[in-house]
Amino acid sequence: MNVTIWNEFRHERQQDKCGEACRKHYPNGIHAYLKEALSAKAPDINFRTASLDEPECGLPDDVINSTDVLLWWGHVAHHEVPDALVQKLRFRILGGMGLIVLHSGHCSKIFGAMMGTSCGLCWREVGEKERVWTVAPGHPIAQGLPESFVVPHTEMYGEPFDIPDDGKVVFMSWYEGGNVFRSGVAFHRDLGKIFYFSPGHETFPIYHDENVQKVILNAIRWATPPAAVNSERRPCPCVKPVEKIYTPNPAM
Repeated sequence: MNVTIWNEFRHERQQDKCGEACRKHYPNGIHAYLKEALSAKAPDINFRTASLDEPECGLPDDVINSTDVLLWWGHVAHHEVPDALVQKLRFRILGGMGLIVLHSGHCSKIFGAMMGTSCGLCWREVGEKERVWTVAPGHPIAQGLPESFVVPHTEMYGEPFDIPDDGKVVFMSWYEGGNVFRSGVAFHRDLGKIFYFSPGHETFPIYHDENVQKVILNAIRWATPPAAVNSERRPCPCVKPVEKIYTPNPAM
């Protein structure tokens, strides 16, 4: 299983208070930290990282075509991701590649392309407490998770959340300020599986949390295609009949 962790990798390099706070928790970037933490828990998975400022945004064709599940973290540079790359990723997801969208990736081009909505929400950044409730305990992504767990300090993401109604809500969050949010939602798009998970602000050590890491690993295993991703699949193939057709074609 090949998992690519993509991070725009901008906050961690800023020379300001935000950058200092990011480097305190993720000195080599969120992507590098997740690779190290998840690799230790899942030695059977091959993790690699990619970032926006690498050649081809770190996602050349050979990387895309050999990725089973793609993790996506972005925030301030969504607009810099080329539309051509988004279309390549969309095609791969429809063919079976899994997509895990983290935190502010709700505004990414690829998530919007797969959802077909604005993916907008309301937010507040005061470092309040978040309680994450497991509302679909039978779902594979929820396996091994408690009834609820607390993120001590986070950025609030609140409803309304403009995503399609076909998503399966696995986790719901309540915030100290009173807001609620569908913080973990799973989707199917053609042969691909998509999971959005909101906990994970850049200036808080949320990805250090064991429960958060468990959710992400469960999501990776759930989203992994059962067979090789079909890179040749087309959304609307013309197929031959499997039964003999006796009705004459009036157009012929």
